[in-house]
Amino acid sequence: MTAASTEIVEPTAEKGVRANLRLRDNVLFLLFVVPNLALLAVFTYRPLIDNVFLSFKDWSLASPDPATWIGLDNYREFFTKAESWQVVSVTLIFTVSALVISMVLGLALAMLLDQNLKGRNLVRSAVFAPFVISGAAIGAAFYFVFNPQFGAAASILSWFGITSPDFYQEPGWALFLVTFTYIWKNLGYTFVIYLAALQGLNKDLDEAAAIDGTPTWRKFWRVTFPQLRPATYFLSITVLLNSLQVFDIVNIMFPDGGPQGGTTTMVFDIYWQTFRNQRAGYGATIATIMFLVLLIVTVVQVRMMDRGNDK
Repeated sequence: MTAASTEIVEPTAEKGVRANLRLRDNVLFLLFVVPNLALLAVFTYRPLIDNVFLSFKDWSLASPDPATWIGLDNYREFFTKAESWQVVSVTLIFTVSALVISMVLGLALAMLLDQNLKGRNLVRSAVFAPFVISGAAIGAAFYFVFNPQFGAAASILSWFGITSPDFYQEPGWALFLVTFTYIWKNLGYTFVIYLAALQGLNKDLDEAAAIDGTPTWRKFWRVTFPQLRPATYFLSITVLLNSLQVFDIVNIMFPDGGPQGGTTTMVFDIYWQTFRNQRAGYGATIATIMFLVLLIVTVVQVRMMDRGNDK
């Protein structure tokens, strides 16, 4: 009788201990998660929902009158105005250029500075340093660097007998100036991520390729780059999202949107319509459209990344 009682009590005691541990883990989980979810709900999701509702209204920030419900009029205006498509094209050109060039240059610099070169730590620091500097400060500095009369770019071009283009008055050159400045500032980010990925590569594969006498270019495509796929997917998402949302550099260098709207991206147009034109409802419409685009692009990229990792 005693032995049987012991056999029954021990499993019961073990179940009680496990239940207490699960309860403790659940309580700790809630203590850590609930405050973060509350902050997200108050400062992220609630403003997002309010912005969507505002996009269906006509409201001026300077007017004491309440917002007026106008339905889809703001969306019709955006998709039918020629200026909207110019803003979209400027955003696409800027974003794609920043994404591709920064990733290609970042990978090239990472592969170069991953070698055992003298003074490479100093160069690594120099490449990464602009990333931690304020975009407004860099934008102001480069605004003078590219001045057609007395800027450093004009002086360098004069050495080769080339006249400096007017970066301030020509739309194409103005967009080039903003894009170049943004890439220069954020190149250190892609460089550091790729450098960390290169240092985590499987060295056995490199040694096997060297033994087989694999050419350098083929080794890069067949051995090195496939191992960099996770870093590439990660950078494609983060760099794309950051490029689409850049505002500080654009606003500092061309606070009026650039010549003929040549540097007016969607983020800058949201600011311009909301605070300059006092059309908060229309600005919310552009913000909602941009949010949906970002959401779709992010979901597609994440799924591509998951499929790549499964292979």
